[in-house]
Amino acid sequence: MELWVAITVAAVILQTVRTGLQKHLKTELTTSAITFVRFLFGLPIAAIYLASLIWLSDEAVPPLTASFVGLTFVAGIGQIVGTFLLVYLFSFRNFAVGTTYTKTEAVQTALFGLIFFGEALSIAGASAVVISVVGVMMISVAHGQATLRGFITGWTNRIALIGLVSGAGFAVAAVSIRAASLSLGLDGFLLPAALTLIWVTVIQVVVMGVYMVWRERDQLVAIFRNFKFSFLVGLTGVLGSMAWFNAMTLENAAYVRTLGQIELIFSLLTSYVVFKERSTRYEIFGMVLIVVGIVILLLFR
Repeated sequence: MELWVAITVAAVILQTVRTGLQKHLKTELTTSAITFVRFLFGLPIAAIYLASLIWLSDEAVPPLTASFVGLTFVAGIGQIVGTFLLVYLFSFRNFAVGTTYTKTEAVQTALFGLIFFGEALSIAGASAVVISVVGVMMISVAHGQATLRGFITGWTNRIALIGLVSGAGFAVAAVSIRAASLSLGLDGFLLPAALTLIWVTVIQVVVMGVYMVWRERDQLVAIFRNFKFSFLVGLTGVLGSMAWFNAMTLENAAYVRTLGQIELIFSLLTSYVVFKERSTRYEIFGMVLIVVGIVILLLFR
């Protein structure tokens, strides 16, 4: 197993836990506050992680270029937009329709990587991305989140557009994170990924902190009133980010996000094993497509 594969699987598990915790906080905090706690409580952990890497390795921290800082700023804003809109979708009764469109993130990552950074995918790699995303859509249809016809024709409604923009935010963040890490020109992947993580997180805390003080100062008290869950969101969020940043430093961001689709397979298998829920034909077909896409990705990209 290649290292980036194992790291991505760990990232998926942590992301699943973080999303569940964020849904719990939706009854206690505003969308902005939930977005903020992910970064606020994650920053000290990211700082300790970076300091430990610098102390344990004798590698000098390279001078930071304007290009690196600019890319981390774009990545930070992209994650804020993606996270905010994803949490915002939970407010709608038919939020699942919107979250279905966020799952186009892998395709959007491939497109942004090609357009802005010239990272072309192989024919096999591009096929793997498309096949896995179609599999995700089939599972969404099976859950009644959207009809197949509705998904194809309904992308212009408000909730669908929010989902698409959320996916675009995560996609822009993914390609920018990879570009920022690689721009440092270091041989390994741990230190450049950690440096990128700390800069992205600092930018997010500053931007969101200014907004919270300006517009939602009362929510700062609510955040610490719900300290336990706020801290857990920050902890799982930053641990997941460490894994995502490392994986995307090692491998094309579109491939990493495509492998990340296994989150849905984990969810369906858990439902079957733990809750004895039977899968529909659409779900089984969707899982097969995701597995086929991932196999093509790992063997033939």
